[in-house]
Amino acid sequence: MKLNENSLKDREFWQSKGYEIPLFDRETVRERTKSTPEWLHFGAGNIFRAYIAKLAQHILDMSDINTGIIAAEGYDYEIIDAVYKPFDELSISVTLSPDGNMKKTVLGSVVDSLKTNEKDMPRLREIFASKSLQFVTLTITEKGYSIVPGDASTPDKPVSFLGTLTALCLHRYKNGAYPLAIVSLDNCSHNGVLLYMAVRQLAAEWVGDTLADDGFLDYIDNPGLIAFPNTMIDKITPYPDKGVARKLSDDGVEDMFSHVTAKGSVTAPFVNAEEPEYLVIEDIFPNGRPPLEKAGVIFTDRETVDKFEKMKVCTCLNPLHTALSVFACMLSYKRVSDAMKDEDLLKLVHMVAKEGLKVVVDPGIISPKDFIDTVINVRLPNPYIPDTPQRIATDTSKKLAVRFGETIKAYARSEKLKTASLVGVPLVLAGWCRYLMAIDDNGDNFILDPDPMLPRLLPHFEEITLGADVDCKELLAPILSKTEIFGADLYETGLADKVAEYFKMMIKGKGAVRKTIHDIY
Repeated sequence: MKLNENSLKDREFWQSKGYEIPLFDRETVRERTKSTPEWLHFGAGNIFRAYIAKLAQHILDMSDINTGIIAAEGYDYEIIDAVYKPFDELSISVTLSPDGNMKKTVLGSVVDSLKTNEKDMPRLREIFASKSLQFVTLTITEKGYSIVPGDASTPDKPVSFLGTLTALCLHRYKNGAYPLAIVSLDNCSHNGVLLYMAVRQLAAEWVGDTLADDGFLDYIDNPGLIAFPNTMIDKITPYPDKGVARKLSDDGVEDMFSHVTAKGSVTAPFVNAEEPEYLVIEDIFPNGRPPLEKAGVIFTDRETVDKFEKMKVCTCLNPLHTALSVFACMLSYKRVSDAMKDEDLLKLVHMVAKEGLKVVVDPGIISPKDFIDTVINVRLPNPYIPDTPQRIATDTSKKLAVRFGETIKAYARSEKLKTASLVGVPLVLAGWCRYLMAIDDNGDNFILDPDPMLPRLLPHFEEITLGADVDCKELLAPILSKTEIFGADLYETGLADKVAEYFKMMIKGKGAVRKTIHDIY
């Protein structure tokens, strides 16, 4: 059985194999979406289908909306050609439970797919000019928010996604200036503000060059017309797993292959993801919005979104991820779930969590303690989530300031807590420095994961070998004072000596990394 519109008519086949299928009339929804589009999404990757498209399907099934999503891809057009068009925009969502159960859903909420190329731009302009368009969502990754040189040259031929988005906003302004919400669903701090500032910068340059009139800037600056809500999204969505593909094929579904594009995107006609999911959105939608709260989305004010973001990124998930990943890489683990079975690593994760909880920002909508318990006991140990420490360890130098720096500064500000009492946090920072030696705990070399600061950092570690008698304080001095890495000067906060001490313990020889973790607790 192929995954397409025609095969979906054989409801008995899909249901007999345990698949949930759309309850709505997809052809009717497609026609309504074509004439009165309400929801456009940019970034046709895995997280979009695993989470966002599934939310839309939920409320379509409940008849709370009667239009679907139009998906558009602005970076890797091959995704549309490989896994959207050949399958009539259908995909299979597989939820992987810790007990091994797989919840399989045929997603039909995406009813059209486009590219931001010359061929499809007329349709995108038509959608943006539609009074019915309520909001545009984005999952373009953090790298997509950079303005590329040449973007401001002309709105007719932008050279990046941000240029394209701003040009489409200009088209909407010129064709009715209708209200709209543009909603970033990427894991960037204050993502709505980030998106607004980028779009505004381009809009201001176009107005200054008389490519747009002054009213366009007023349009972008007015949240009653164009809103950029802050959001916080959380759902682990690894690359499509070969084991999942085999099980779908065993069901009789054809062509369940993974496809690696020329640009390196890993995609498939299916997506696999964990069960827990969180989406908190600032409730600013000047042209209305669907009732996504019925699918579990939390709508609230900006302050609460910011608190939830800080809770997750600074305490309850991201620091635990980093703590686990750098040590798991040195201990030669290839899966996060396997690393979570290691008693020493599990103790480290608990220690970092305990230290963070003492200064956590409570958003009031989700208990930080409950969130952490789910992370440690359900999410990270899930053996059916094919996530790797190596993926998480990517770009660590760009993550430490937020994931640990905020906790360090909170301890430094506290009248009751002292930075000297921290153990887990400095151990992780020392562990990251030890990781930069690119030597595992068995003494074997390994390949470091990509990080933009490696060229600046690696020269400090090139001459060090295990067992060497090194003045670690002197060695690490140029690094531990860098606030750009740690979010604080570790000398000023009193943690530098402890980090250097732990680092010295971990370079004594083979097995010293594990011995250090074990002995400290």
